[in-house]
This record gives sequence, C-alpha cells and structure tokens, in this order.
Amino acid sequence: MHNPQLNKNGELQHLITLEGLPPAVITRILDTAASFVSVGDREVKKVPLMRGKSVFNLFFENSTRTRTTFEIASKRLSADVINLNISASSASKGESLLDTVDNLAAMHADMFVVRHAQSGAPYLIARHLTETNQDHVHVVNAGDGRHAHPTQGLLDMYTIRHYKKDFRNLTVAIVGDILHSRVARSDIHGLTTLGVPEVRAIGPRTLLPGGLEQMGVRVFNDMNEGLKGVDVIIMLRLQNERMNGALLPSAQEYFKSYGLTPERLAMAKSDAIVMHPGPMNRGVEIDSAVADGAQAVILPQVTFGIAVRMAVMSMLAGS
Repeated sequence: MHNPQLNKNGELQHLITLEGLPPAVITRILDTAASFVSVGDREVKKVPLMRGKSVFNLFFENSTRTRTTFEIASKRLSADVINLNISASSASKGESLLDTVDNLAAMHADMFVVRHAQSGAPYLIARHLTETNQDHVHVVNAGDGRHAHPTQGLLDMYTIRHYKKDFRNLTVAIVGDILHSRVARSDIHGLTTLGVPEVRAIGPRTLLPGGLEQMGVRVFNDMNEGLKGVDVIIMLRLQNERMNGALLPSAQEYFKSYGLTPERLAMAKSDAIVMHPGPMNRGVEIDSAVADGAQAVILPQVTFGIAVRMAVMSMLAGS
C-alpha cells in the first residue's frame, strides 16, 4: 500500500502523521534537524534552503507557540511566510476549505502549514492537491483534532535521541490526558516505529482511550506503579477545551493522583528526563519544582522544535 505522504521515489511529499512512516524517513528528519542545531544546543542556524519559496500558515485553530515556531523555522530557511488567521476570514464568509486552498495555491504557494480542529483536514487538503495536479504544493499538519501532531512527535523523538542516544533499550511513559491528545498519538507512533521496547500510558480511566494495548502500549492507572524505572516521562496538559462533561473531579484532585512531583519523579530512573509539549499547567499536571528542575528538558524541546520543523520543510521543498 502506497503511503500518501511519500512521492514515487519514497521521499517525503507531505507530513500528515507519523503513523506508517518508515523508520528511515523519521531518522532522516532527525538527522537533518541535527545539522541545523549548532554546538551548545541553544542556537539554530539560518540557511538559504527555501529562498524564494512561500509558506502559508493556515491556522483554523489558535496556537501561538506552534505558529511562532513554524514562522521562525520558515524564516531561518529564508522562505517568505504568510500568516492567515482563517477563522476570522474566509471560513466565516462561507467559503469552503478547498476553495480557500485553491485560491491560495493560485498565489504560488509552495507549502501549507495547516492546523485544524477537525481530524483529517490536512489529509483532505493533500489529497485535493494531488487530485487537482497541484503536487508542487506540500502540506504539513500542525495539529488536527485529536488525530495527530507529527512535528511535535518528531521534536519529542529528537529530544529523546539527543539525551538518550538510542531508542532500543528505553522505557517511556506518557502521562495524563491521552484521550484528547494528538501529541500522545504521534509520540506513540514515533516511539514504536523507532523501536522503543516499552511505551507506557499512565492516567485515569476516563482519560485513556480504548485500543492502546493494540498500539503496543502498556496501560497504568496508578502513577507510582507506571513511573517505576522509566527513562523518559512525557507529561501532557489537561485539554479542558476538548472535554465534554465532567471527566475529572477537580484540578486539585487530578494533581493529587497524577501530578508529577519530586517524590513521584524519584520512582523513575535517576537520569530520567521530563518532557512537556506545553503550555504547562503548573500545579495541575506538573509541580514547579520538577518543571524548573535539573531533569526537565522542556525548554530545549522548544529549540529542537524549530530545527525539526526546518528539517521537515526543507525536505519537503527539496523532494
């Protein structure tokens, strides 16, 4: 079965999801990202790989952080960036998603970075571009519904590889609101594809989706049990905006059972790293002492995120 994200030469044509991407493609993205991070891990180089190309940020859903990092990544690649806050414009005039896409493609767009509240919207756009012979336009999914957030998954893989070197002997725990988290899905696909032998999901039953075991994940409802001996902890925020009905008693109760405190962190390996896709709710899913502590790599994740997004965009532009 042909992967719609790859062109006939097996190169990346679109980035919609990490599910089904070959390990070699993921590894190549991580290697490319590494070439953009300068010594000291704090700076990302500026390179002219996309000079003369136009990147349209199509954000149908708000996200300051993701949009900003894509914008910085585009500028570091010397691309022209056009930010469109679509919720305020064409969508409210009744124009369909694909009409908007056709109009923008006619403006010589080279790449669409798409964030949408509906799962599947970036795939729909990519398929439409293929069907209308506009294959020169590439699509990057910057988060769709509960489905996927592939560049966040990739930057998480990059961060883990940076600190742990090898995926093949790690135990990784993903903690919290996995039910509503597209990041968790992308992380699980990335980790299992790259050969992590044990991926754990920790959370209350109301926030864990069915089918995790089929994805190769071990499920824990007890935080202390789930954190025993892990190498990497990925904390997720409570996605209150995507919750319908009362899935939790209160933020305080949640923190009591599932907040990452120094005491709970001590259950993990002594050199375990703590990650978070942001924005963090301090005192809800993570204690400030942990968030600001020596084992947290939350700020380096942001820097690596710019390099990873540069890698994805430059590979798409070159394919």
